[in-house]
Amino acid sequence: MSTFSYHVFVSVVRYGSFFHASQLLNVTPSAVSHSINQLEEQLGFPLFLRSRSGMTLTSEGSQVLPYIQQLLSDEATLMQISDDIKGLQSGSIKIGAFSSVCINWLPHILGVFSKKYPEIDISIVQGSFEEITQYIKSGELDVGFTTLPVSENLDVIPLLDDPIYCVTPEGFVPKNDQSMTEQDIVNHKFILQKVDYDRDTKLILDYYRVGPNAINFSIDDQSIIAMVEAGIGLGILPKLALQKNPGNIAIFPFEKPASRKIVLVTNKSKAASPSVIELVTEIKHFIEKTYNTKVTPSDEK
Repeated sequence: MSTFSYHVFVSVVRYGSFFHASQLLNVTPSAVSHSINQLEEQLGFPLFLRSRSGMTLTSEGSQVLPYIQQLLSDEATLMQISDDIKGLQSGSIKIGAFSSVCINWLPHILGVFSKKYPEIDISIVQGSFEEITQYIKSGELDVGFTTLPVSENLDVIPLLDDPIYCVTPEGFVPKNDQSMTEQDIVNHKFILQKVDYDRDTKLILDYYRVGPNAINFSIDDQSIIAMVEAGIGLGILPKLALQKNPGNIAIFPFEKPASRKIVLVTNKSKAASPSVIELVTEIKHFIEKTYNTKVTPSDEK
């Protein structure tokens, strides 16, 4: 017995006529009439009393109505479950991340996720904060790690406040023995990544009145550490970038504490994908377990 007959039956009950039901279902009134006749023949009793004023249920029709409604509800649930299963057993996810997330977070997160869903293909695009945000906005990426601010209309989940430190050659000692002050910074050159200078790092340097003429740019975190080791200048790096970059260096907080907020961004049109939902859940679980914190969505941009 086709479930289409059930949909026709419920539509006729709702609108009281074959004509209005046919408009809703995008079929002809004769197709509606034929479907109801078939259903009545299969059940063995009439479902409607037909009159000039419209269609009304027979007592038998009233009895079977709730069961047919339940069947249609179960059918919708079954199709949703089917879609979810297919979404988690195949397909692909494209992730955007910057260097320190690729090194320190993604190996564990994707290792666990891939064991759960081995049929889902994962690809990673490494880029700057702005590039990742734009790729998410355009739909080229499904999930992205970046830092605030995020000006685009995307779903944003704050993950971690990542402290930012000053990196010095080994043996350097601040004048107060604990943190970097303006006295420690004056007359020193700094080695930075260009993408960092345009965000939180610039705020730090502006606070300590470090001008552009005292800044040199490097290509990545490891190069910055190597140049600091060689005594070419001081570096400014977040804690996550220093996690797997050991070297002959010293690390000090700034007198005025500084940090960046790492966030997860998704395109609103892709956030409901079953595979994306599961990946986001895995990312949140990793952050909560690793940093003993609670991850909650935010509207902050």
